[in-house]
Amino acid sequence: MIPIAKPYLTKEDAQAAYDTILTGWITQGPRVKEFEEKFAAYTGAKYAVAASNCTTALHLSLIVAGIQTGDEVICPSMSYIATANVIKYVGATPVFAEINDAYNIDLEETERLITNKTKAILIVHQIGMPADIDGFSKLAKKHGLALIEDAACAVGSMYKGKKIGSHSELVCFSFHPRKVISTGDGGMITTNREDYYERLKLLRQHGMSVNDRVRHESKKIIFEDHLEVGYNYRLTDIQASVGIKQLEKLDWLIGERRKIALQYNNAFKDFDFLRLPIEKEGYFSNYQSYSIYLNENCPVSRNDLMEKMLDAGISTRRGIMTSHRETAYHKDYGNLKLPISEDASDRSIILPLYVPMSQEDIQCVIDTFMSLIKL
Repeated sequence: MIPIAKPYLTKEDAQAAYDTILTGWITQGPRVKEFEEKFAAYTGAKYAVAASNCTTALHLSLIVAGIQTGDEVICPSMSYIATANVIKYVGATPVFAEINDAYNIDLEETERLITNKTKAILIVHQIGMPADIDGFSKLAKKHGLALIEDAACAVGSMYKGKKIGSHSELVCFSFHPRKVISTGDGGMITTNREDYYERLKLLRQHGMSVNDRVRHESKKIIFEDHLEVGYNYRLTDIQASVGIKQLEKLDWLIGERRKIALQYNNAFKDFDFLRLPIEKEGYFSNYQSYSIYLNENCPVSRNDLMEKMLDAGISTRRGIMTSHRETAYHKDYGNLKLPISEDASDRSIILPLYVPMSQEDIQCVIDTFMSLIKL
């Protein structure tokens, strides 16, 4: 069976975790601090704050941005459901916008949806392809809105020559096993604002005024205070030690992923009933996933294609979900129609892409896919 994805973890990563375990410091501590500093340096941001996962990172970001009950936040429906869920966590209402041909939130549609209740725009760099950050930054500034980037899939991707994570004030990443680098699970927030940085650190650890590492390193007794109601959204030092090693491999991993994506592009480019990933000038994707859209004139339906690929021993996934059609949101959004998002979700298929993926397996995916669409 060829899987849809798998993490690239080596003995070096395991050794890093092993060494950290033997130090006796396994919760949030010196390795987390090191990981944050190296991640900030990699992205070009001033600060980075580690969290337990990208969902908690997004939750904290909405809080520090001042989003609260009664507010509206515009986001794409075509995204993993966590994007919408975190808006609900703070008592706000997700307002779902349509997407463009790169599966990212559409700028003009977003502006049309802005009301006096809108307080933020939450853009998603879908499956690693950057959204139009400059366009949304100008729009947010024009209307006095917060801009938050869901970069769960976009670690190492670039927009206009700069790494994702350096453009906006709140950018959230994921280290889930499906992502380009992994810590088992985990997340990171990058920011250039010191006030956000300080409050994010406070909120992720129960609102504690002084963290455990600082108290441990102090030569004097320090008594902590809890300054506000916070959360237990910490990353462990075990995970961070793996993250440090994974970060060292990131650019190489992206290079390898792009080579596989190029092979797919070259193999499928001449079929007029397929739409391949769109990477415009100034946009650089890490190819966290590889998604193909099947036009109406495709000889086989998406679901039949997925079933036949599975029968051949190849895992695939449906196109990116649309949150407004999920059961959890159907009560409030049952009458909402987003035809572009719905069509893209229903007619796209995600193919296997991971490192290391043998040339034999890459060719097997290509040959099987081509044999099935030529029926």
